[in-house]
Order: sequence, then C-alpha cells, then structure tokens
Amino acid sequence: MLQHENQGNLRYLVPLDGSRLAESVLPVVQQMASRFHARAILLHIVEEHPPTVIHGEPHLSGVAQAQAYLEELATRLRSSGIPVEIHVHQEKEENVAHSIVQHFQEMNADLVIMCTHGHGGLRELLFGSKAQQALQQGTQSILLVFPREDDTVFPFKLQRILVPLDGTAAHEPALPMAITIARTFGAELRLVLVIPTLATLSGEQAVSGLLLPSTTRAILDLSQEEAANYLEQAIARCHAEGVVAHAEVLRGDIVPVVLGLAERLNVDLIVLASHGRTGLDALFTGSVASRIAGRRIRPLLLVRVGQTISLENH
Repeated sequence: MLQHENQGNLRYLVPLDGSRLAESVLPVVQQMASRFHARAILLHIVEEHPPTVIHGEPHLSGVAQAQAYLEELATRLRSSGIPVEIHVHQEKEENVAHSIVQHFQEMNADLVIMCTHGHGGLRELLFGSKAQQALQQGTQSILLVFPREDDTVFPFKLQRILVPLDGTAAHEPALPMAITIARTFGAELRLVLVIPTLATLSGEQAVSGLLLPSTTRAILDLSQEEAANYLEQAIARCHAEGVVAHAEVLRGDIVPVVLGLAERLNVDLIVLASHGRTGLDALFTGSVASRIAGRRIRPLLLVRVGQTISLENH
C-alpha cells in the first residue's frame, strides 16, 4: 500500500524486514531526509518462504502485521517532520533483492538506504554480484549502514567523508555526490587516489610487471605524479563549492589501503563509485566495491558510474 503526499520531494527507499537490526537505519534516514527535504518510502516485501525468526525475533507473518509495523515506524519519522509513505508488497517473492530493485525503479526513488545484516535475499543484494546488478539495472545509489557486534550502528555524524578516486573524470560520480553531502552537513572531505606498487599489481598488469619490472615501475611512478595533479584539480573543485577538502596519493593494494585510511582518519562515511558490473580491468571494479562493503567498517555510499545524480531538490 503506497500512501502519496506531496510528489515534489526526493524519494529515499528504505527496505525493512521487521527486525530491530533493520530498524537501526532509521536515524540515518531521519538525518538524510531532514537535511535534503526528502520523502522516505518504508518498504516491506512479503517473502515466499519466510523464516520463522529473524535475528532472534519473530518474523512478520502477514500483510496486515507488516502494514501495522511500517505505519508505527512511519509515525515516528513523521513526528520529526519527514513525509513518509509505506508500501507492503503483498505478492510473495522468492528473490527479495530483485524485488527491491524493481520497487526502486517503479517508485522513481533517488536512493536506497538500508542496514545490511548479511542474511537471505538482502545479502544477495548487498554483497558480490547482486549489489553490482542492482546498480547496473538502474539503482543509481545505495547507502549501506553496517551494524556493529552489539547490533547498533555507527553514529551518523558526517563530520569526515572519505572519497576514493581513480583519476578518471568521466568515472567520478562519487565526487559531486560527496561534495553535496559535505556541503549540506558541513563535513570535511578526504580524497584519496591509490596507485599500485609493483608487488600489488594484478591481472595482465602483474604479468607486465614480471616481464618488464623497470618499465612498469616507471609507469607507476608517472601515474603517481599524474594522480597528484588530478587531486589538485579535485581539491580546487571542492573549495570552489565551499567544501573543506584534503587529498593524498597512496601506494599499494586499493582495498586494504582505503580501509586502513578510513580507520586512521576515523571517517563517518565512504563514498565510492561503482561500475555496477564485474570483470572490468579498472581500479574500481565491482569486486573492489563488494570487498570494501564486505568489511563493514563504516557506512558506505555506492554511486553508479555513468549516471548524473543529485541529492538536492530542484
């Protein structure tokens, strides 16, 4: 059941399975929707073969119970001034991940916000190829919030945002998205571009490194200089839009380097471009995005490459 109010707002789709763990994303929804004057769409999908319990709690058993559950959450969000719709997909679904993608497209949503817990159909959406399929099929961006061991989520302070870049302007939808968020929350951006070392090359590049180590090392050193110039331009763009930003070029394997930097800087959000498919011989393949997501250390915003995305109303 979809309850419409004013149609002029941005629309944030929030899939919920009835568990307190999934509900822990609501403070993030409240902050994002308030700052960007967006509408929240709370979604529950009735599963074909639902588990009896989920995270130790009774699973929602039917449409009426799901509607009452979503309405209770909607009331809490509306009390903070956020417009909210609720929708229970009543036809039983086996592929929850695919259904979420369909709802995103049909509802013309701008962002999916969800707490990941790595079970059932939601795990398929959020990790590995399914996450990339969601982006490729039309889900422009997904904000993933990860629970800690005590099932709470990191406070969504948004004071420091990490943006890994790959040095290709055409493939950087993450930067304008991060600038918009930083400007809205008054946050600082930390930009990083990771250049491999000879030891961390993979695929065909690794073969070249073995056959022509001196030449490959020289190419990587040149890439480091080009990366520094690229980041200077990115910093200038941030400053021109009123956002405080710092940048650095690092060397090594991108995933551990980015994760290590996120921990060292204690960032509140990682904004990462994703191609929405795997198998690309590029710095940010689907495997990189899913590997970073799989570590679950900080909230992660995946932005689809090839799309111009805005979080702001026009």
